[in-house]
Amino acid sequence: MDQQNGVGSGRDQEQALIELSGAANNDNHIIDTEELLGAPPYYCYVNSLSTREMESLTAICDTLLPSLPVSNHVHHHHHHHHDAVATFYQSSASMSDTPQRIGGLVSERVEHPKKWLIRLALWLLSTGLGTFVLCGRRSLSTKFPFFHAFSHLSPQKRQDILISWSLSFFFHLRMLFKAVKLLTLLVFFSQVDDKNENLTWKAIGYCGADPEFKPHACSPFKTSKLQNFISKEQEYEEDGEGAKEERFGPLYRHLINLKHPRDIVADNLGRFGFPVSVPPKKIKTAANSSRPLIIKSDAVVVGSGSGGGVVAGVLAKAGYKVIVLEKGNYCTRSNLSLLEGPSMDQMYLGGGLLATNDMGVVILAGSTVGGGSTINWSASIKTPQHVINEWCDRYELELFDSKLYKEAMDVVCDKMGVQSEILEEGFNNAVLRKGCEELGYPVNDIPRNSPPDHYCGWCCMGCKDGRKKGTSETWLVDLVNSGNGVILPGCEAIKVLHKRRKGSDRKTATGVAFQFEYEGHKDICIVESKVTIIACGALSTPHLLKRSGLKSENIGKNLHLHPVAMAWGYFPDEPLSGCWPEKEKKSYEGGIMTAMSTVVANMDKSGYGAVLQTPALHPGMFSTLMPWLSGADIKRRMLRFSRTAHIFALARDKGSGNVYSPNSISYQMETTDEENLKKGLDKILRILAAAGAEEIGTHHCKGKSINVRKVSSHEFERFIKEESSRSLRNLNTQICSAHQMGSCRMGIDPKLSVVNQMGETWEVEELFIADSSVFPTALGVNPMVTVQAIAYCTAQSVLDVLKRKKLNRLSQSLGRQTVPPPP
Repeated sequence: MDQQNGVGSGRDQEQALIELSGAANNDNHIIDTEELLGAPPYYCYVNSLSTREMESLTAICDTLLPSLPVSNHVHHHHHHHHDAVATFYQSSASMSDTPQRIGGLVSERVEHPKKWLIRLALWLLSTGLGTFVLCGRRSLSTKFPFFHAFSHLSPQKRQDILISWSLSFFFHLRMLFKAVKLLTLLVFFSQVDDKNENLTWKAIGYCGADPEFKPHACSPFKTSKLQNFISKEQEYEEDGEGAKEERFGPLYRHLINLKHPRDIVADNLGRFGFPVSVPPKKIKTAANSSRPLIIKSDAVVVGSGSGGGVVAGVLAKAGYKVIVLEKGNYCTRSNLSLLEGPSMDQMYLGGGLLATNDMGVVILAGSTVGGGSTINWSASIKTPQHVINEWCDRYELELFDSKLYKEAMDVVCDKMGVQSEILEEGFNNAVLRKGCEELGYPVNDIPRNSPPDHYCGWCCMGCKDGRKKGTSETWLVDLVNSGNGVILPGCEAIKVLHKRRKGSDRKTATGVAFQFEYEGHKDICIVESKVTIIACGALSTPHLLKRSGLKSENIGKNLHLHPVAMAWGYFPDEPLSGCWPEKEKKSYEGGIMTAMSTVVANMDKSGYGAVLQTPALHPGMFSTLMPWLSGADIKRRMLRFSRTAHIFALARDKGSGNVYSPNSISYQMETTDEENLKKGLDKILRILAAAGAEEIGTHHCKGKSINVRKVSSHEFERFIKEESSRSLRNLNTQICSAHQMGSCRMGIDPKLSVVNQMGETWEVEELFIADSSVFPTALGVNPMVTVQAIAYCTAQSVLDVLKRKKLNRLSQSLGRQTVPPPP
C-alpha cells in the first residue's frame, strides 16, 4: 500500500493518522466555527491591529464616511424621513464602530494574499515619512514638523489623497483605495446592532430583513446554543414531523453534530447504518485531541451544492450509504437572518470578502448547506444549444449530445419546479423589460426554480419559505427520505485518500480525511468509502486535489468567472417623475431575476458575448459598487438607493485565470471580453434612459453621470459613447463574479483536462468531480441547471462503479463458498 496516499490498516493507518493530525493542526486556515443550525454573533472577530494601525484606519474610514453639517445637505433632499437623513449625514464611520469591526475582519476573516499590504500601509500612514511616501506633497505643510501622519491631516487633504489613490498611476495605490473603500462601505451599510438595525437604513429607504419573514420564537437562531438542538427537537416531539421540519428545516433529522463527544457521534452514525471504528489508544494525534473516528460508507461527497447535492441524492435513493461533508453550516428557514452583513458572513465563501489577487474582480460564492443553490438568484437556464454544439464538436465530448444529458436537464428542471411565469415583476426587472421594449431589443422571461408569485428580493440570503428549490429543498431531501445518508456540516476536507492498485500504476481513491473544530482545537475524522466525489466548487476543488497529491498541471487552470459590469439609473418617486415604476416599488424587492436580454449575446456569431440581467443589491454591496468622489457624494448617492435600478452585462469569457487556493486567484480578462462588456454597457445605459430614468451612470471611478431630461440628444450620445468606451481594467471600474467554472475541466485528453466524460479523474480511479470546475469553457448563462445536469450524469457513472463493486463482492463471496474445504 502507498503509505503517503492511502489509509488502510495497521502501521499504514497509524502513520496516515499521525501525518493528517499534524497537517490539520499546522494549517493556519480559518475553520468555520458556526453552530450546526445557526451562527455566532455577527463580526465576533478579535481585532489585533495595533494602536497605530487603528489610528490610520479610523482616519481613512472617517474620510470615506465623514460626519457632515446637516444644514449644508439635508435641505437639498425632499425626503420623508428628515430626521433620519439628518442623523445619516451627522454620522461618521467611527461613530458606528466601523473601524473596529474592519480591524476584526482584517485580523481574522480576510484571507487575501496581499492583506499584508493593507497593514503595511496603515503602519506607514501612522508616520510622517510613511505618509509622505504614500500621499506625496499633499501631506506636507510649511510648518514644523513639515511631515505629518495621515490622521493629522485636514479632512479636505485626506479626501484629496484618497481621490488621488483611486486614479493613481501606481497600481498598488489603486488596490489600497479599492480595498479600504470596499471594506468601509460594506461594513458601514450592512452592520447591525443588537436590535438587527442599522442607523442608515431608514434614511436610504431600506427595511432591513424581509418584513414578511418572521423567525419562529423558539428557533435555534434565537437560542444560539448548539446543545439546544437536541433538547428542542425533543421538546417539539409532540408537534409531529411537519412542525419540526418547519422549525429545523427538511434536513434536520440527518444532520450529524460533530461537536458532541465521540461516543455520541459514533452512536448517531451507527443509528443511520454507518460503521464507525476508533484507532487504538497507542495512536497519538495532536495534543488534547480525541482519537479520530473512522467512518465507513459506500460514497463520500464533499460539498452539498448543485453538484454534490445531486450526486448524494441520486446515490442515496439508489440504496447506497452516502456521507456528505460540508464546510459551511445548515441555515434553516426559520433561523435565517435575511440581513446582508450576517448572511454574507455566515453563508458565503470567505464571508463574501473574496477577490482576485489584484482586486480586479470581487467574487461571490456560496459556503453553506446547499452551496450556491441556497443563495443564488433563482435563474434556471438550460445549457444553450450553441454551447452544447461547441463542447461536442470542438472538444469532442459526446456526453453533451447524448440522450442521457438531455434527460438530465429535464430531470433537474422537473426536480426544481423550473417555470417562467411571473405574477408581479420587481423594480429592476421592470426597468430592464420596459427599456428593451421601448428600444425594440429582445427581452425574455428567465426560467426560475421558484413559483410565479415568488416576489422576494432576499433570496441571496437564503430562502425563507423553501419555495426556491435549491439542493437543500430537493436532492438532499431525497437523501434524507431514503434513510441512506447523513450530512456533516461545519467540516473541511483536507485530503483525498488513495492507494496504489495492486499490479498497476494507477491509484484508487479510498476516502477523505476532514477536519473540524472540537473543544477549541482542530480535530480529524476519516471517511473510508468505495467511491469519492469532490464537489467543492471551482475555487475549492483544485486546492483539495493538489493537497491530496494529484499532479495534473491542468488542476486550477482555465478558470472562467463570467465577469460582470453594471450601470445604474435613478428613478425618483416624486410626482413629477410620472411615478414609474410605482413609487412604492424598491430596488431591493421582487424576484431578483425575471427578465433577460440577449441583444449583445452573440453579435459576432461566435457564441461569445454578454447577456443583460439584473442583480440583487442590498445597501452594503450597492455602496461598494458606486463611485466614491467624496463623503458628501457617496451619502447623496446612498439616499437614492431604493430608487436606483441596476442592470449588468455578464460576459461569456474567453479570458481565464488560475486558482492557487480558494483565497488566491489570478484572472486576466481578454480584450474581446472587455469589448463585449462595453457593448453591454452601451445598451444598458440606453435601456435605463428609455425606461424613464432621470439620471444614469456607470461604476467608473470618475463617477460621471447625466440628467437624461436636461441634455440634448447629441450630449446624450456623447455621454453613452464616452462611458461605454472607458477601460474596464486596472481597477477603474468594479468587475464582479458570481459564477466560477472550468478550473478542473472535462476533456478527452489527460494532457489537457482533469476528468473524463464520466467525471472521473484521469489520475485516480473512483475519484469523481461533480461541480462547475469541470466545464470545458465558460457557459455564458447562469450555471445551476448545467451543473446539476452534469452531476446527474456523473452520478450514473458512480452508480455503475458501485454496482460493479457490489457484483464483484458477491461473486467473490459465492466463489469462496463453493471452494471445497482442505482435506
